[in-house]
Amino acid sequence: MSYACEVCGKKSEKGNTITHRGKAKYLGGVGTKVTGISRRQFKPNLQRVRISDASGAHKTLRVCTQCIRSGAVAKIVRVAPFRLPPGEAGANASAKAPAASKKAAAKKKPKPS
Repeated sequence: MSYACEVCGKKSEKGNTITHRGKAKYLGGVGTKVTGISRRQFKPNLQRVRISDASGAHKTLRVCTQCIRSGAVAKIVRVAPFRLPPGEAGANASAKAPAASKKAAAKKKPKPS
């Protein structure tokens, strides 16, 4: 498997790293000098994403983040395991409300003047 996006085909490119030394002129120096140029690789930011295709089968692809952000790939929606059922969420919230109002009333005592 090559290091490339399976959707748009983005892959690594060659480039240069340029090493500088010296202080810039606008900072009061005599200028920066190039002390070395060496080759390097620019690699795409690939993520493993599970998607479902048209037939409903799940598949894992290596996709670049640009394709994920643009919506070219739709992730599988998973249900959050810690979500409470709707009946229990309302009961817990109403039980905690009176205790919170008592604390707020205790903090808002007027100052004697």
